[in-house]
Amino acid sequence: MNILLWILFGALAGWIASLVMKNDASQDILMDIVMGIAGALVGGFLMQLFGVPGVTGFNLYSLLVAVVGASILIYLGRLLRRSA
Repeated sequence: MNILLWILFGALAGWIASLVMKNDASQDILMDIVMGIAGALVGGFLMQLFGVPGVTGFNLYSLLVAVVGASILIYLGRLLRRSA
């Protein structure tokens, strides 16, 4: 059951990040999940670099961290596509 909650959390975070970055039309639900979960990892890592806790569970703060991380990943993906 716990893994399903993390997948749902990742999907929500990835979807919000794709809306913020105006990337929703080119991304499907699987990519939203992957971006949300990877975004939580990236966001958590970056927050710990600043001395702030990363993802702390299923709460609004963790969702914000995951959305920021996923947005960074989307931005970096755009940079890589543009330079190629």
